[in-house]
Amino acid sequence: MTHAVLIHLWQSTLCVLIAWALTLALRKNRASVRYWIWSAASLKFLIPLSLLVSLGAQFGVRTATSSVQPQLSAIVNQISAPVGLAPVIAGPVSTATDRLPAILFGVWLCGAAVVLLIWFRTWWNIRALRRVATPLDLSLPIPVMSSAARLDPGVFGVLRPVLLLPEGIANRLTPHQLETVIAHELCHVRRRDNLTAVLHMLVETLFWFHPLVWWIGSRLADERERACDEAVLQSAGEPEVYAEGILQVCRLYLESPMPCMSGISGADLRARIQRILSGARVHNITPGRKLLLAIVALAVAGLPLLIGVLTPRIGRAESSQTSAPAGFDVATIKINRPPWYMSRMDKGHSQINFMAVTLEDCLRLVYGLVPSQIIEPEWTTRERYDIAAKAAPNTPDDQLVPMLRLLIEERFKLKSHLEKRLLPVYVLKVGNKGPKLHEAKPDSAFSVLPIRGTRNGWSITHAGMPKLVDFLSTFGAQRDPDLSRLVIDETGLKGEFDFTLIWSPLSSAVAADGEVGASIFSALQKQLGLKLEATKREVDRLVIDYADRTPIPN
Repeated sequence: MTHAVLIHLWQSTLCVLIAWALTLALRKNRASVRYWIWSAASLKFLIPLSLLVSLGAQFGVRTATSSVQPQLSAIVNQISAPVGLAPVIAGPVSTATDRLPAILFGVWLCGAAVVLLIWFRTWWNIRALRRVATPLDLSLPIPVMSSAARLDPGVFGVLRPVLLLPEGIANRLTPHQLETVIAHELCHVRRRDNLTAVLHMLVETLFWFHPLVWWIGSRLADERERACDEAVLQSAGEPEVYAEGILQVCRLYLESPMPCMSGISGADLRARIQRILSGARVHNITPGRKLLLAIVALAVAGLPLLIGVLTPRIGRAESSQTSAPAGFDVATIKINRPPWYMSRMDKGHSQINFMAVTLEDCLRLVYGLVPSQIIEPEWTTRERYDIAAKAAPNTPDDQLVPMLRLLIEERFKLKSHLEKRLLPVYVLKVGNKGPKLHEAKPDSAFSVLPIRGTRNGWSITHAGMPKLVDFLSTFGAQRDPDLSRLVIDETGLKGEFDFTLIWSPLSSAVAADGEVGASIFSALQKQLGLKLEATKREVDRLVIDYADRTPIPN
């Protein structure tokens, strides 16, 4: 989770820098254009690019080829907040590392609460002023009220905006000055400036620790007032009268303390007056700059959507080929009545024969998960079943597991879903002195067999690193509590090897020959030149929503 937040922050920071470059290129154009660029940069903090990828995935179609999968997967992993950069710690994960996310979350929560409290207190005070204000009949599109507070004229509210004018302002400004001031406030209403200000206040509350967020707030206030100034001058056409009205308001009244209450005295007053009186011409956006804005918008928003559209095409095409095999010709699932002995799982030769297995055993096999990756009812680890299934002759062995998954889902009426969780894992890496592995013999075949009649030794042949980590994550985890985590391969080793791995499930265990066996950590180091490092990664977890403990037998 922490890593996903960091990915989102650098993506949002990059968008802010892009927005800054665009506003520099458009500094002689209308302020409203720059205002909406800064608003988009602000909203990016609320919209992770991974969300756009997921949205695009909803519109994917079933036509795709797998030739683009490696390149596309790499892009998706970069854009959709990949995991895997968590710090690696040798040995068990330290307590300080475990507590760091909770500490960071606590600091963030305190900061967000302070910012939210400040906003709420200010809003409550302005709301109290509005409740005691006196209605005025000025024949304007929105209600107008007179307030005794010495705040400058401003628009309060988002859904039902109200113009609050200080008492006696009509006696302190000339009619023409008052008209330009009101025109300025009505411009805020038409532009929905209070709504965008509220959205940015939400961004400031959630990302209070990011300095660029507060800088965006100042840029929004400046461009908002400048855009309204340009609109008033375009309609009124008397800059001296308008500037005198603004100066008179600033002399007599205080600026609104809340960004979502649009007033007239915001932003840099000196710069505003200079721009109003200078009569500088505002240029329209040229076709070339419009094209530039369109390209940037498509790159930031359109590319993640496009990747999302293309990604599920590959996933669905592969799924239709590999995960939807035909069912078994004959299949039975029976409850294993006591007394039961050691469970046995045999598959091959177009059939499956399981005895005294739990539903968790089956789920781990068909989904390739370790126990820590499955969230399930407690009975799924206790109730035992006998499963016998026979497929059509010459059914490939690699199709038996997908067929078993469909059988389990049907007979147990299984309902489940996947979710991401930050879990302790082991990362398999090459040791400091390099690997001690021998390339597999051409005539060898993959096998996992006990040696010397003990439970702590395995001879593994014709196996690459994916098979080794699968062995450690599943079969090895059944024998050793130290391996009750998912093992992730980061050795970078390619090809297949023949090797023997001997260890004792517990460091104090005694092997058959009377010698104390090595732990899995030291065995990997000494025998294979590999090492396991403990860390945390965001991995898939299978959540069982429903399963019937009495399966359909036939």
